Amino acid sequence: MITSVANKRVKELVELSKKAKVRDEAGVFVAEGRKMFLEAPPERIAEVYIEEHFLEKASGDIRKKLEQTSYEVVSEDVFCKISDTKTPQGILCVVRQKQWKLEELLHPVGGRKPLLMVLEDIQDPGNLGTILRTGEGAGVSGVIMTDHTVDLYHPKTIRATMGSLYRMPYVETSDIQETLKQLQAAGIRVYAAHLRGKAYYDQFDYTGGTAFLIGNEGNGLKTETADAADSYVRIPMEGQVESLNAAIASTILMYEANRQRRK
Repeated sequence: MITSVANKRVKELVELSKKAKVRDEAGVFVAEGRKMFLEAPPERIAEVYIEEHFLEKASGDIRKKLEQTSYEVVSEDVFCKISDTKTPQGILCVVRQKQWKLEELLHPVGGRKPLLMVLEDIQDPGNLGTILRTGEGAGVSGVIMTDHTVDLYHPKTIRATMGSLYRMPYVETSDIQETLKQLQAAGIRVYAAHLRGKAYYDQFDYTGGTAFLIGNEGNGLKTETADAADSYVRIPMEGQVESLNAAIASTILMYEANRQRRK
């Protein structure tokens, strides 16, 4: 059992939680909490740390999952040190990152038409995590994000995904213009959520290959990115509201596509 907060591995775990560069160099991220542990694919779990008192009262599903992997018991003080939350749940795991290729997103399993979210420079971890989680629920086949988007493995992003991070395919792009050309060459129509849109979002057909472009929370889509879309779509607004939160706007568009595809 690890009882010292000065332990070398404890310091490394703190670094993994705090620094994206450290995570990327190691090819892993830290997922904290009962749900994130239970839903983690066993083959991707590298390490598990469990607080001593939590282990004593761990439920059957936790104990069964622990049988599939080795784990390290730590003291309460140590777990508080490595935890990123104010009220630690008592268990966290180090999970191997997974890389998808754009080609995999263009050809979803089961022969479905692609339904993609393309995110340009999203900065709020909660927004990114919510989009992944909602995307899974709406049947989105993948998420594409620019390399200036907030780190997908930020602890707040991970918590917001509620486990969808393990299942939602995603890729990062350093050239969104080129990526959009590849989508269009594959027969995927690209729709930009934009205030300049003349037609409302529910006036389009999303039953074919579809990609929605969502821009930065403060600045929206860059002009050159929006101009690369096949069409602008507009979400109606009342009162003095000009735009919606990025995750909310994404949800509206994703579920309209889902509604159309369920007919």
